Amino acid sequence: MTSPRNAFGVSPSRGRDLRPGKAASALALVLSMVLFATPAQAQLSSPLPPGASKPPAPGTAILPGSIDGLAGKGAGVHGANSPFAPLAPRDDVLAWSVLTDVKTKNEKNRILPVFNASQLDMNGKTQRIQGFMMPLEPGKKQRHFLLSSVPLSCSFCLPGGPASMVEVKTKNPVEYSMEAVVVEGRLQVLRDDPYGLYYRITDAVTVK
Repeated sequence: MTSPRNAFGVSPSRGRDLRPGKAASALALVLSMVLFATPAQAQLSSPLPPGASKPPAPGTAILPGSIDGLAGKGAGVHGANSPFAPLAPRDDVLAWSVLTDVKTKNEKNRILPVFNASQLDMNGKTQRIQGFMMPLEPGKKQRHFLLSSVPLSCSFCLPGGPASMVEVKTKNPVEYSMEAVVVEGRLQVLRDDPYGLYYRITDAVTVK
């Protein structure tokens, strides 16, 4: 009998043991959320490049991992009523619009990412990414967290799917902040991650 899959096509029984800090439970919670688009007057936290997939229109319900082409498409939508400021434009970071322009395919009852040549070329290279922290460990100091294009605690913001989150593992503990942070490290492009993530940064450090 085929084991059950979550919204990302991932079997809950598969994956690495992330019990320290209950990271596995935190990941499962984030990746099983049902996301709804924000009210009108929302804006992209990062502009999409020409020809990239467009985000869903405001007011459109969206399920992560759906096969209608919406999930994982486009940068997060940052609502005008959000108490958090959108990400400030920076020339020294990798734009979320580059990371989130990912297609998907169905394979053996799973939904897997299909990266373009530019994204695959980034694998193993040092990159800087700006985003909001989602802690996966208890305490103020974090060595393992998710970085999102929009604040996950914001009820007016819509993440764009698994492509709009990056798993981060740092060299040294990083103090949690509700403000946007920038991390630099070795980027891994994940073709078949057990938890349905698309990107990971290892040996990361924070930069101003």
